[in-house]
Amino acid sequence: MRWTPTNSIAVVTGASSGIGRCLCEMLVDRGATVVGVARRRERLVELQSRDASGCFIPVVGDITEAATRTEILAVAAQVDQGRLDLLVNNAGIGAIGPFADANEERLRRVMEVNFFAPAELMRQAIPLLRRGRAPVICNISSVLGHRAVPDKSEYCASKFALHGLSDAVRAELAREAAQDPSSQHNAIQVTLVSPSTTRSEFFDVLIDSDAAASSPSLGSWPPAKVASAAFAAIESRRSEVILSLAGKALVYADRISPPLMNAILAR
Repeated sequence: MRWTPTNSIAVVTGASSGIGRCLCEMLVDRGATVVGVARRRERLVELQSRDASGCFIPVVGDITEAATRTEILAVAAQVDQGRLDLLVNNAGIGAIGPFADANEERLRRVMEVNFFAPAELMRQAIPLLRRGRAPVICNISSVLGHRAVPDKSEYCASKFALHGLSDAVRAELAREAAQDPSSQHNAIQVTLVSPSTTRSEFFDVLIDSDAAASSPSLGSWPPAKVASAAFAAIESRRSEVILSLAGKALVYADRISPPLMNAILAR
């Protein structure tokens, strides 16, 4: 059963820019009601003003705060009798620099935004998703959740954690659906989307990093292209997609020969 955006209810975090903003626009254009979440009020208001249908609902807040997560789902639940059809965990932050030169605060902040907040939002959203139509949890991860690289240790750790959680929860929810055949029509799928570098504002908001910090990349996609690929994966309810040839090359080369990749990345 495919996921369809028409008359669906979706939550998208990190909605003020990049992949999240593009996904919000795609979903609304295709008939979904979207609860868009971000910290920057002016960005959400501007996005809402562009929506003539009135189907974009902004929630301003920090997803690492329990009160914000509660508000997100309360707002979504009011749209149509407490159902939710799609949760997109997209919000994220990064940091660049050697692990040994950083501090505990940098690690904890990256993990809070990239892992703990989406994990708890998933947990709280599952009761609403169980009432949804072909419901999907889409976690926007990274190829660095498959293969870690130097100078992004905290970011890699957070994406590896999100990858592992996605795989585990997907299996749990599939088992739940198998045990109750009557719930097959609203069995929750977990989709993991792993882009490589995305041309967005990500590098403008690095935490505890040198202002001149940069990161080598084998290639990058614009956010609209990543959002389109994520949207296609959601519609087909895929378990996992790795985006871009460069991203696939990194992941599959590591699977074939980890020692070779270790040697290359250590240079």
